[in-house]
Amino acid sequence: MMSWVYMLGAILLEVAGTTSMKLAEGFTRPLPSIGVFAFYSASLAMLTLALKTLDVSVAYAMWSGLGTALIVAIGVIWFGEALTVMRVTCILLIIIGVVGLNVSGSGH
Repeated sequence: MMSWVYMLGAILLEVAGTTSMKLAEGFTRPLPSIGVFAFYSASLAMLTLALKTLDVSVAYAMWSGLGTALIVAIGVIWFGEALTVMRVTCILLIIIGVVGLNVSGSGH
């Protein structure tokens, strides 16, 4: 159970790190710039803890795929980025892939 808590934390911290990248404006704003490194470091630490019991293929797909989906949502909601049919389709494909890896079971 704790591995899934670590996984969720890793995803949310990765999203915070990526959002901080946008807010850092090319590392010209100090606080968001520090956030990039702090959030990514914490995210990788949580991901490492999750990998103690989760398969790396599933964990990495979740970390990167669900993080990507959340970043698209943040981009649309906070930064006014366009939400096109192609973007929605691609996000759905990512989610389908992550779910597929999860339900396919462990290889051992």
